[in-house]
Amino acid sequence: MNWDRIEGNWKQLKGSMKERWGRLTDDEFDQVAGHRDKLVGRIQERYGYARDEAEKQVKDWESRT
Repeated sequence: MNWDRIEGNWKQLKGSMKERWGRLTDDEFDQVAGHRDKLVGRIQERYGYARDEAEKQVKDWESRT
């Protein structure tokens, strides 16, 4: 999915993201606000993943959305 569309539909997509990355808080999702790099950074920080693994997680989510 195109990140312009994700940013436009952020509130609707936030639910599926919460299911996928439940450790992220509502405030963190609000701070990300549809920006891919910010999402990758938050996942990396919260889950302790390397940047490559966080990128892979987001890419997998994108392909299913």
